[in-house]
Formats: sequence, C-alpha cells, structure tokens
Amino acid sequence: MRVTVSRHAHFNAAHRLHNPQWDAEKNRSVFGKCTNPRYHGHNYELIVHVNGKVDSETGYVVDMKWLADLIKAEIEDRYDHKNLNEEVEEFKNLNPTAENIAIAIWHRLNPHIQEDHSLKITLYETPRNFVSYEGH
Repeated sequence: MRVTVSRHAHFNAAHRLHNPQWDAEKNRSVFGKCTNPRYHGHNYELIVHVNGKVDSETGYVVDMKWLADLIKAEIEDRYDHKNLNEEVEEFKNLNPTAENIAIAIWHRLNPHIQEDHSLKITLYETPRNFVSYEGH
C-alpha cells in the first residue's frame, strides 16, 4: 500500500519575469507588472509530497523531521529572502516563473528521495495561483 506524506514550507523571494531576447514592449505585453526592472516579491508557499510504501519497521513513508531538514537546507536556506534572478544560480539564465521554480525545487530534492518513492512539488505564488510538478 502506498501513502503520500506532505510537508508545508514557505519562503519569501523577489524575482523579475523577463525574456532578454525580447524588447521592453514585448516583455511588458507578456509579463505585465511582473517584468518590473526593480523586481517584485512573493510569499511562496511550498508543499512537498512524497509517495511510497509505509516501512513496516518505522511506520513511516519518510521521517518528517528528515524531510523538514532537507527542505530547509535545499530550498528555504537557498531561496528565502533572495532575489531569485540575481542570487540563485538556477535562475541566472532561467526565467523564474512559478513553473520553473517548482521544477528547480523538484530537481534539488529528488536526488535525496528513495528510488522507490515519488516526489511531487506544489508551489503557491499567491493564494490563488499555484503550480504542481511531479518530474519528467
């Protein structure tokens, strides 16, 4: 029997949505206020879901303390109170949309997840706008 366990986390970060191949007018028409050259911020809410079999010895899918520590080290410490475009390596050449942030988070966490488990990321950019990513 497989069970999904989830851990909720958050981080605050600034970003700018911008395609350097486009002129200012096209960036404004596609990204609107989000292409402000002075950036803007979000209070991101992150839910990390791990699905797998319940271990017969521990009763866990994964140890939630271990998952919390992993999220803190790999995501919160790396992204919180940062300018994603300028301070986070993944986004130096990648537009930090909610979609791309969720994919980057998945790639940071997935190598730490047991091979027989699956990982899903749900990232809320606002209470009404969110994305989910489950891997390739």
